[in-house]
Amino acid sequence: MYENDYYPELAAFEAADDNVTEKKNAPAGKRGRGRKLLSMLLCGLIFGAAAAGAFKGTSALLNRGDEAQTATASAEDDSENAREQGAVSNVTTVSYAAAVSAASQTLDVSSIAEGTMPSMVAITNVSVQEVQSFFGFFGGGKTQTKESESRGTGIIIGKNESELLIVTNNHVVEDSTTLTVCFVDNEACEAVIKGLDPDNDLAVIAVKLSDIKDETAAAIKIAVLGDSDSLKVGQQVVAIGNALGYGQSVTTGIVSALGRKIDTADAEMIQTDAAINPGNSGGALLNMNGEVIGINSAKFSSTEVEGMGYAISITDALPIIEELMNRATREKVDEANASWLGVDGEEITSAISSAYGIPQGVYLTSIDSGSPLRDKGITVKSVITHFDGVRVASADDLESRLQYYAAGETVQMTVQVIEGEQYVEKTVEVTLGRASEHTQSGNIGFGYYPFGGH
Repeated sequence: MYENDYYPELAAFEAADDNVTEKKNAPAGKRGRGRKLLSMLLCGLIFGAAAAGAFKGTSALLNRGDEAQTATASAEDDSENAREQGAVSNVTTVSYAAAVSAASQTLDVSSIAEGTMPSMVAITNVSVQEVQSFFGFFGGGKTQTKESESRGTGIIIGKNESELLIVTNNHVVEDSTTLTVCFVDNEACEAVIKGLDPDNDLAVIAVKLSDIKDETAAAIKIAVLGDSDSLKVGQQVVAIGNALGYGQSVTTGIVSALGRKIDTADAEMIQTDAAINPGNSGGALLNMNGEVIGINSAKFSSTEVEGMGYAISITDALPIIEELMNRATREKVDEANASWLGVDGEEITSAISSAYGIPQGVYLTSIDSGSPLRDKGITVKSVITHFDGVRVASADDLESRLQYYAAGETVQMTVQVIEGEQYVEKTVEVTLGRASEHTQSGNIGFGYYPFGGH
């Protein structure tokens, strides 16, 4: 029997069933008809209850379907509205307002710019270059010197007891006669080269702390370095630099690729589509925490190419920077103490090196009889590759380096010397001669005098 609390409609039929039982002695035909009637009534009742349950279940399902359709239609309306307003999202659980808020927080780099500008300096490099004169174009062979000016960027990387230290690119400061840095408050100071690494296009320059005004010292700060090894392709970055010499400007983009190699440096590069233009060189590539993760170095420029800039990975650069920071600061010596090497030579470019198997550097075509290199067993056809630990790619590089070394100083040089049919690297210590004692007689050499000693 069913419990009456759950099926009250069956109570009357239970009583009827009891009456049927009490009349079990009635004639067989009557009992059979009574039982058949009761069975039919019970079957009908059960069928009705089942049909009612099915109806209720179906209604519930239909109601839920209607609700889902309503929600879907609402989501589609929201999605359509979002598309009309410029939002693109495949995640229906993220509202348009939330997406816009997140995008705004990502794209707004004003706080990063404000926090890192005090760590940036604009660099002006004034150099004297030798150019061919008008008559030289017609076979006269005459040249003249011309003062030129170039601009770049630097990052305040640290300081010692007497100097503020700034890292930049080697190509920003090379061949300089004077260097000037401009700080965030537009105050300018003279700087000197502390160390160069042409192989990796890195340089450290120094400004005397005594030359910096108190107000400027309070306005500037040392940059915070990040970990470029943790970068991922697609992450957003910010580039700051003295683009076109107009002053510090900010651009933003993403990390396009990692571990790139280009011709201008041995170090691994970070490729970015953040705009890097002339004057940006030596500036900072920053992550979204405002940390320096790269030093802007180059832009691939072509009419077919857009958005390919490169920055030196700060993780790779840091050991080199630390070594350059700890070098003795050198200033150009005066003419009376100008040094002399007594050699003449030609540049071995990468193309010549590949074609003829000659190491890159300064190929010696002649050596003066009084040259300090003769005492070290260096002969013509040898190639000078490094001077005091710094690579020299051309005669101009070597002459430029000699301007910072006085006569009588002993320096270490790396030279590739022919032994048999191949070049062998040799390291020698050379005491530099005095230029004033040799140029009068027409001897060849380097120093404050043109290459060739004239």
